[in-house]
Amino acid sequence: MTWKLTKSELDNQNLLIDESLLSLGNGYLGVRGNFEEGYTSGYKSIRGTYINAFHDQTEITYGEKLYAFPETQQKLVNVIDGQDINIYLDNELFSLFEGNVISFERHLHLDAGYSERIIHWESPNGKEVKLHFRRFVSFVTRELFAIDVKIEAIKNVDKVKIVSRVNGDVSNFVDKGDPRVASGHAKRLHVSEVEKINGYSVVKDTTYVTNLEVACVTSTQIVAGEHSYTHDVVDDSVVEEYVCDGKDSIQFTKYNVYTDTLRHEEQIVEHAIAILDNISKKPFEELLAAHKLYLDDFWATSDIKIDGDDELQEGLRFNLYQLLQSVGKDPVSNIAAKGLSGEGYEGHYFWDTEIYIFPVFLMTNPEIAKNLLMHRYSILDSARERAQEMGHKKGALFPWRTITGPESSAFFPAGTAQYHISADIAYSYIQYYLVTKDEEFLRNYMAEVLFETARLWIDTGHMTDGQFRIDEVTGPDEYTCLVNNNYYTNAMAKYNLLWAEKVYQQLKEVDSDSLNVLAERIGLAHEEATEWKNAGENMYLPYDKKLKINAQDDSFLQKDRWDLENTPEDKFPLLLNYHPLTLYRYQVCKQADTVLAHFLLEDEQNEETIRNSYNYYEEITTHDSSLSYCVFSIIGSKLGYNEKAYRYFNETARLDLDNTHGNTKDGLHMANMGGTWLAIVYGFAGLRIKETGISLRPSLPEKWNSLSFHLQYQGRLLRITMDKENVTYVIENGDSLTIQHHEESVELEQGKPVKLSINK
Repeated sequence: MTWKLTKSELDNQNLLIDESLLSLGNGYLGVRGNFEEGYTSGYKSIRGTYINAFHDQTEITYGEKLYAFPETQQKLVNVIDGQDINIYLDNELFSLFEGNVISFERHLHLDAGYSERIIHWESPNGKEVKLHFRRFVSFVTRELFAIDVKIEAIKNVDKVKIVSRVNGDVSNFVDKGDPRVASGHAKRLHVSEVEKINGYSVVKDTTYVTNLEVACVTSTQIVAGEHSYTHDVVDDSVVEEYVCDGKDSIQFTKYNVYTDTLRHEEQIVEHAIAILDNISKKPFEELLAAHKLYLDDFWATSDIKIDGDDELQEGLRFNLYQLLQSVGKDPVSNIAAKGLSGEGYEGHYFWDTEIYIFPVFLMTNPEIAKNLLMHRYSILDSARERAQEMGHKKGALFPWRTITGPESSAFFPAGTAQYHISADIAYSYIQYYLVTKDEEFLRNYMAEVLFETARLWIDTGHMTDGQFRIDEVTGPDEYTCLVNNNYYTNAMAKYNLLWAEKVYQQLKEVDSDSLNVLAERIGLAHEEATEWKNAGENMYLPYDKKLKINAQDDSFLQKDRWDLENTPEDKFPLLLNYHPLTLYRYQVCKQADTVLAHFLLEDEQNEETIRNSYNYYEEITTHDSSLSYCVFSIIGSKLGYNEKAYRYFNETARLDLDNTHGNTKDGLHMANMGGTWLAIVYGFAGLRIKETGISLRPSLPEKWNSLSFHLQYQGRLLRITMDKENVTYVIENGDSLTIQHHEESVELEQGKPVKLSINK
């Protein structure tokens, strides 16, 4: 069933994976899919609750620290645990790891936004019970994590005891053997307040260094026959206990409300109490129904329907759902590499946002996309400061990994040296403008970001023999670091520079007052725009005449090629098995680099060059990064490599569901999930957004019968439906629009479908 994910394993390895797969969130709050009662002794669990951007700060230890190396690192913090619920049948503790599990089902409902466990269990002493756990993290009340448990004793049960706990003594997960997971600093919170207020359980924690506060205020309710209630306030938690007659059906509900100082300022407990006062008397079903209405609206414009492959359909919907659960929807947050599903990469925001995730929301939910840009704008001053630290006189260098702005990458060759992130952010601003034509946004935010990033390139690069060159940078491929003239970086910088000059001239012509105010505020001289244009128009883009490809950088093609065919399987991913210098000495790519530039900026090269580059780099790319498959799928579609495009797409669609990279337990691969959508919409449908408008070059995979999806474009809602012979375009809402179908201009009007041959 493509709207319901079922995972009913009970072995430890799969339970750890399922904790990520069955995680719930809303962009503010995320909870891993743990069992309320926990596991059996000896089983590992990454028990986690996370608030987007809520972090502490840790020192970075270097053997040899040099100038401008970051001294501290931000770290997403595992916050107060409100999941704990233990159930006793008389004196026997319910556990799926003891007694007889008569039946066990576990589901995640993608359309309704909740998870559930349906259990029929017999204790070691023959006490039989049916349990139904449900939980959701609300899209309507962002602070709410709700749990509902229905208990029906079947036989030999005299009393049912429910013990609910809110625990402030929590730690982060560490793994010393994997650089993608934190290796230390597990304990980052201390309990600062525990009490009962107005019948609510209150636990407040404070981070060690940043002094951010988080509160979990909890209300519990029970519908049962005769029962007793007690509670206990201890050093680090509040424990509540209900004892009920086993002859009666029982419904226990637990509402956890989380607040933090980043959103709720000083009085976080009072804010949480006010929220609970408003919702605590509402039935679980009512709150869940309101939550589902939000999802109904989301799926109405975001769902992609595939006829012909239920497994891929399930994977695609799962990916879209998890992206929605993880993307920040307030100005202080973005979307972390693992979303809110786990602690991999320590909750940091990377370039993943702009290149792989942002387009999904741009074309389906532009307001969410705008919020991602506003978060980047909020850290523009930090980017200016980082540029100064790095020796630049002007400009903004955005951090490679961060939460609130400071650089958190300790390994500069594959971190700070990836200057392309500043161009990636500029690119996303430009794409937003092309899709929305939001002139106010251009004036108030976009122009400043483009101007400051363009300044960075002028100060980083230099003119030599009439060509603008950029030295000592790292492109997207982290197996090749600190090179001169990385093609991707130079091409993206060129786009950044030319658009900055274009926006400058546009404002000069239509809104000189706004331009003058901005220029005075950032000290911008008119001559700078001329420099941007000159640098952009004369940007050096490496090209090898013999191979007729764009070289990844000046030295890449001079190196020996890595023998991928004879590299043992257990040596992948290479980054965990070889020293970086070993990798740097070979032609081997962790992920798409030049090929990615051919996707984002396809007009820079003719199709022959793109084809030759694709064929060349495909042979030396390991795809050790989950960001790689979708790009090779998209360009495969463009070049008519339909089988390859479909094969690479398959790698993206179920990467986490099938744990193909072996680290899903640490959290889901958010950028890959965005890449799944990109491979369909930009790959199989051939969507491109340019100054000239919107164009599509559709090509339906042979195994599918049809494909249907929506796009938002300049205030219009479009639906595109592809089958084996035809494609149908229709504007469901909005003004008429001219699009490009292959090479043909097509006029669309609201409510009037246009059917065309799917091929040229």
